[in-house]
Amino acid sequence: MTMTASSKLNKIEKAKAEKAGLAVKEELEHFAEIGWEAVDKTDLEMRLKWLGIFYRPVTPGKFMLRLRIPNGVITSAQMGVLAEIVQRYGDDGSADITTRQNLQLRGVHLEDMPDIFRQLKSVGLTTIQSGMDNVRNLTGSPAAGIDPDELIDTRELNQKLQDMITNQGEGNPTFTNLPRKFNIAVEGARDNSIHAEINDVAFVPAYQNGELGFNVLIGGYLSAQRCAEAIPMNVWVPANDDVVELSRAILTVYNDNGLAAGLRESRAKARLMWLIDHWGMEKFREEVEKTMGKSLAEAAPEDEITQDKKDHLGVHPQKQDGYSYVGLHVPMGRFSAQTMFELARLAEVYGMGEIRLTVEQNALIPYIKNENLETFLTEPLLEQFSINPTPLTRSVISCTGARYCNFAIIETKQRALKMAQELDAELNIRDRVRIHWTGCPNSCGQAQAGDIGLIGTKVRKNDQTVEGVNLYTGGKVGKEAKLGTLTEKSIACDDLKGVLKNLLIEQFGATEKV
Repeated sequence: MTMTASSKLNKIEKAKAEKAGLAVKEELEHFAEIGWEAVDKTDLEMRLKWLGIFYRPVTPGKFMLRLRIPNGVITSAQMGVLAEIVQRYGDDGSADITTRQNLQLRGVHLEDMPDIFRQLKSVGLTTIQSGMDNVRNLTGSPAAGIDPDELIDTRELNQKLQDMITNQGEGNPTFTNLPRKFNIAVEGARDNSIHAEINDVAFVPAYQNGELGFNVLIGGYLSAQRCAEAIPMNVWVPANDDVVELSRAILTVYNDNGLAAGLRESRAKARLMWLIDHWGMEKFREEVEKTMGKSLAEAAPEDEITQDKKDHLGVHPQKQDGYSYVGLHVPMGRFSAQTMFELARLAEVYGMGEIRLTVEQNALIPYIKNENLETFLTEPLLEQFSINPTPLTRSVISCTGARYCNFAIIETKQRALKMAQELDAELNIRDRVRIHWTGCPNSCGQAQAGDIGLIGTKVRKNDQTVEGVNLYTGGKVGKEAKLGTLTEKSIACDDLKGVLKNLLIEQFGATEKV
């Protein structure tokens, strides 16, 4: 790299140029021995994220560990091991389902990481490349392979994508220095369960000359600086390894041209859409085809996203005769060690030892024999993880919030749940209303995708600075998905319940309970 090129790099890029993020994999045992306080600051706060290990200034010495769970599929044995890891840390230990069908463990200690990694590897789990400038968890329909309306089972494709990106979980330097983080999703159902519009690359089912494959959307993302909906690449690929090869080519073009296109100068202008803006779609597609070594087919005129988005809660018949899957509402996506153990047990006893996670931060247990459903529904865990929660509580989504995240401006999870429960108790609400909370403008809670979105901020009230939100409305998921827009700024959290109540009555048909 020339001096001129180096001088243009932003601070993160300079740190990556000095030492690759993946290099800390070989140093983990040493870090565990010397303790987190003795670890180099850049290694601690940045490079460990390449291993999925997140230092949290708000909980010093207690780390977050982010896994990779392609398509949200996890076994009872894997969940049991994660429960054992969390259990070790007592009240500090917990796990969260993320909005990318993933799991994050909280409260873990750096000195335990080598042993934790050995436990994860023993059951086929990895955390590699799950943070910073890497491809994040690969999402797909949570009912893949069991949905009677399904078009394509995406599980194998997402596993192949993960293996390509991470070198079978060992770490792949080819894709560990992207200009910014990158999201890929593969949809096999008709309801856009993956939120295609907010992914850098999204594959959505479409027929081309009678063959079922995927149309490709690119460039979607949410951030503090910009929210961009994914746009058509005008490409169709068959439902085979071409999905993996096209993804490889897109990542290669993005990675190799980040410096020349200026993406590595500004973190705010580093996502894939900025390269598309810089080049135009025609040149971008030409470069991808050149990298693949072949021409790509034109997109199909229409895709097969024809349904409103499902949340998969409740009892649903599978395509397999005699079986159903049951969707459980996990309040705010938060697990304790005890509920993880119990969920794993139920999947083992009633199902086939498998659990599915959803982007709504909930869990499914598939392959329950219909004759066992009645007994399953009496299990005590279902009093906590309801199959039919009240309308707002059912659909509320939240990021981590200020309790664990130093970027969050406000606390979200407990506030979001409490407010949803109170409004459910006070209002008759005909249909689900999706309220998305995010503690800062980075929008990990995907506020712009909600019917109602709330982004944390600080506001002035009675000459004091207090926690507040900016209000977004109009987000839509499923067919004809679109992002919401900012409709009101600087609402104090103490005043928010009344604002939401009026909004639900005026725009969503809610009525006061008497």
